[in-house]
Amino acid sequence: MISKILVSKPFRLLVLVGVSVCLAAGLFGWHWLHDPMEIPEDKQTLELSPGDSLSRVAYRLRGEIGLQYPRLLILYARIAKTTNIKLGEYELPASVTPVQLLQQLHDGRVKQRTLTLVEGITFADALKLITANENLKTTLQDVDVSAVRARLGIEQDNPEGWLFPDTYVFTKHTTDWDLIQQAYLRMQEVLAEEWEMRSEDLPYDNAYEALIMASIVEKETGAEHERAEIAGVFVRRLNKGMRLQTDPTVIYGMGSNYQGNIRRKHLREKTLYNTYMINGLPPTPIALPGREAIHAALHPAEGKSLYFVAKGDGTHYFSETLAEHTNAVKKYQLQRSSSYRSSVQ
Repeated sequence: MISKILVSKPFRLLVLVGVSVCLAAGLFGWHWLHDPMEIPEDKQTLELSPGDSLSRVAYRLRGEIGLQYPRLLILYARIAKTTNIKLGEYELPASVTPVQLLQQLHDGRVKQRTLTLVEGITFADALKLITANENLKTTLQDVDVSAVRARLGIEQDNPEGWLFPDTYVFTKHTTDWDLIQQAYLRMQEVLAEEWEMRSEDLPYDNAYEALIMASIVEKETGAEHERAEIAGVFVRRLNKGMRLQTDPTVIYGMGSNYQGNIRRKHLREKTLYNTYMINGLPPTPIALPGREAIHAALHPAEGKSLYFVAKGDGTHYFSETLAEHTNAVKKYQLQRSSSYRSSVQ
């Protein structure tokens, strides 16, 4: 009996010490895993390539950012089932805990970059913006609109209008061609969605004609509340057999000859796009229209106005008769004030 007591006391003490050590180690490990690390500014970008396992990355981070206990991080990842890390480029916060860092790699929250194609620019302008972006991998050596058109499989000889203006988010190793394809597919998707929900009795034979009209609406006004009214004017003119007589189409038809002003002689030059000289819509869009302009072209506002003129504050004055329009032109165009501007501020 005495021997049992003598044996059991040291054993219990040993167990107690062991439990205490485990608790202390656990508390230390938990504290380290959740204690923020200060990442040097020149080390806040991390790229994981094929073949980079969690074990390899953890020991690599010991040398790069001072991760003290890579083995502990690996053990925690096995317990938390977060050992599957994703490839890519990561932007590390200036202060991050080992657990947060591990979760970022496991979730694949890679560094995001953006490129914005603004509504109203041309197809050629969009290509230049894409191919000139230093964060996109260059695969197109020359910005050849015809070559891009053929590669995308666009039926029209002129691919104008077929890229959707938007802000695109991408990651490292995304190519210029990847983004061009994305913008092209997005335009097809948006146009199909809007065409499906179009109003009745529109003067368009197909969705492409609606895209042409949308591009004109896009170039005519930057005032959101005016788009449907502008579209209404053009739709009524088409229905009455009137020419559209819109300056942006003239400018597009002039190409590089446009130097900032339209003169009377330009309005009398018969180009494929001069809607003062041709009937109906021009053969292609004249810019990249956004969803709002496409929606307006397919949901024109009702009314009787057949004319409009810029007022000099970015908006327009709408008229039902030619006489009213002539007076508006005298007021807003021939007697311009020094504060005249063509766009909404």
